[in-house]
Parts: sequence; C-alpha cells; structure tokens
Amino acid sequence: MTLLIIGLVLWVVAHMFKRLAPSARRGMENRLGEGGSKGLMAVLLVISVVLMVRGYRSAPVDPIYTFADWATYLNNFLMLLAVIVFGAGMSKGVIWTRLRHPMLTGVLIWSVAHLLVNGDSASVLLFGVLGMWALAEMWVINAAEGIWNRPRPGAAKRDLMLVVISLIMYGLIAGVHIWAGYNPFQGG
Repeated sequence: MTLLIIGLVLWVVAHMFKRLAPSARRGMENRLGEGGSKGLMAVLLVISVVLMVRGYRSAPVDPIYTFADWATYLNNFLMLLAVIVFGAGMSKGVIWTRLRHPMLTGVLIWSVAHLLVNGDSASVLLFGVLGMWALAEMWVINAAEGIWNRPRPGAAKRDLMLVVISLIMYGLIAGVHIWAGYNPFQGG
C-alpha cells in the first residue's frame, strides 16, 4: 500500500500546488518557464497514476465492508453519468453551464460509484482520497475565485455529441476493466 499512498500524496500535492503555494509555483515558472513548469507537473501526475495503479493492484484485499448485488447496477449508472459530467466542460454545450466544476464533479461521482462496489481497504483509500481531493479542490477554487458567472450555453447538439462520445468512452473503460479482470457488469 506504500506505492498507493505515495501516488495519492503526489497526485494531491501536484494538483493543489498552484493554489496552495502560488508564490512557489510562480518561482518554478520563472525558473523553468510556463511550459517547463506544466511539463514537470504533467510528469509528476503520470508518475502518481503509475504509483496508484501499481500500489492498488499489489495491495492485499482486506475487506472493510461488503455491498449488495444491486450496487453494481447503481455503480454502472453512476459511471456513465461520471463520464458524461467529466466531459461536459470540454463539450461546452448546455450541460456545462449547470456545473461549476464538471471535471471535478465527474471525479467525485466516479469515486462514489467505486466505493459502492469496492469495500476493501485499498479501494476505500484510493477512491475515498480521490473523492475528498475533488471536493477539496472545488472548495479551494471557489474560495479563490468567488462567485461563479455561468458561461453562455453552447448548442444542444454539443451535448448530444457528448453523450455519444461518453457512451463510446464508457464502453472502452468497461473493456479495459474486463481485460484487467474486473468485470463491471457482474454483481457481488
């Protein structure tokens, strides 16, 4: 679980660094340039994901709670919703005007969905921390930026494309899970 914890810490620190230590981030940008600074953060985030995946896959399965078979169906619905919400900020249709933080909200829905069907200690740590990070990130952004001015909605056809792309992405994500040995469509 050590790799998982290091990966989670690295993920949270890399994402929160800009907002919680703005002068240090500006100093890094002055030394490395904006592109170099963003590149370094991107590398740190990739390393954090690799550490989280390796740490999660190698962690012992220590059950904390079990879930009902129906939770699988709720999980699958929430996962589709998470993919749609996550993509809403990029589609710039109508949906994105309803959520201040579509990507972070998508991560939060994703984490809750996974906590519904994964009750072992590594899962609770991984999905719990990432869900709490999404909430904390939203809070920090809201505190720094104040009142949100809703953007103007784009065309509804952008949302239709979002749903189509999300269905394709959902299928790909499910396929990767099945390939990795975790069939999301099997209950219990």
